[in-house]
Amino acid sequence: MSTLIYGLVIAIFLFGKSMAMSDEMQEMAQMLRNTCVAETGVAEDLIIKCRSGDFTDDPKLKCYMLCLLNQISAFDNGEIDVDTLVAMLPEEILGKAEPVLRSCGTIKGTDDCDSVYQTNKCYYDKSPLQMCTF
Repeated sequence: MSTLIYGLVIAIFLFGKSMAMSDEMQEMAQMLRNTCVAETGVAEDLIIKCRSGDFTDDPKLKCYMLCLLNQISAFDNGEIDVDTLVAMLPEEILGKAEPVLRSCGTIKGTDDCDSVYQTNKCYYDKSPLQMCTF
């Protein structure tokens, strides 16, 4: 997947409700989603609830979020690679997204899955227009 597509997928990840998706972006996002749903076994309704801020405390949902970051190489050694995420963002949302990403950093949880989950909650709290996942 090209850096541009990664950036657009990250933009959708953070600010999905305000971003229009091309067919190619929708296909890439769906591919990432399918891969991580299959890998974690998360229930689709938990992903849907998450979009409106209902972060169900579910181990599969938490690991689904980690899987998405792993798929785009934005998680390493227990940390979300904010610089990688920022570098992938389209310029049109960089000004909105970068402060959110940097202010949340990586919120440490009980394990890697929980850390990504806690950080996603931070993203949502700081920018409720975003979607927690695809």
